[in-house]
Amino acid sequence: MGSPRRYELTDFEWSIIEPLLSNKPRGVPRADDRAVLNGVYWRLRTGSPWADIPDRYGPSTTCYNRFVRWRKIGVWDRIFEAVSKAYDGDIQMVDSTTIRVHQHGANGKKGGLFPPLTTAGNNPDPRCLGRSRGGLTTKIHAVVDADGLPIALQLTPGQAHDGASARDLLGTVLAGQMLLADAGYDSDALRQTLAARGAWACVKPMPNRKQRPAFSAFLYRQRNLVERFFNKLKHFRAIATRFEKDPENYLARVDKQDSQIG
Repeated sequence: MGSPRRYELTDFEWSIIEPLLSNKPRGVPRADDRAVLNGVYWRLRTGSPWADIPDRYGPSTTCYNRFVRWRKIGVWDRIFEAVSKAYDGDIQMVDSTTIRVHQHGANGKKGGLFPPLTTAGNNPDPRCLGRSRGGLTTKIHAVVDADGLPIALQLTPGQAHDGASARDLLGTVLAGQMLLADAGYDSDALRQTLAARGAWACVKPMPNRKQRPAFSAFLYRQRNLVERFFNKLKHFRAIATRFEKDPENYLARVDKQDSQIG
């Protein structure tokens, strides 16, 4: 394809991704997978509507339909796993970032797959939407390695507590490894869970703690890598603002962008 345009996959990136795609052509010739992927990247980086994808990437409906189809059959998960499985270190770090939800991502129809957001009851909204003074928000939680590459990702409503949400993410922290986290994750339960696995939690203690656990300020400095990961992620405008109604489609976008960040 010659030299890549801005936002497009390099030959090296394509050589890693191509074997992970589902390619079972039938009927009429299908649009080129690499061109379609570049169209999806263009849309995610610019934040433009799907219909505005340039013609050089193929029909915009093809880009959207193939993106959703590949999400449903786990293609984006395979790409994310291919990036994250290269991790072979002893330090991981966890953090979260809050994403504003555009009105187009929250206008579910009554009786539809994604009904309007309500605050009744204690069950979290299935769309991972939360309401605050600033409006509707979604929170992305991430565990990254010592190179700032993602290992695990999760979506929650924007008001979700970081420490409680981390319980489903920290299965990657094993014996002999260390977790770096800010004071939002400080809890005896988290420390005890990791200690039971033979791992250590280097978590900044809350200032009101009467008994301060062991903490290394020197090692804690490396935690900025997870913040830099979120900074890179938000360069993609379709991630920095959530336009998607379907949380699985939105998380698939995050997974996909991680393959380029890596």
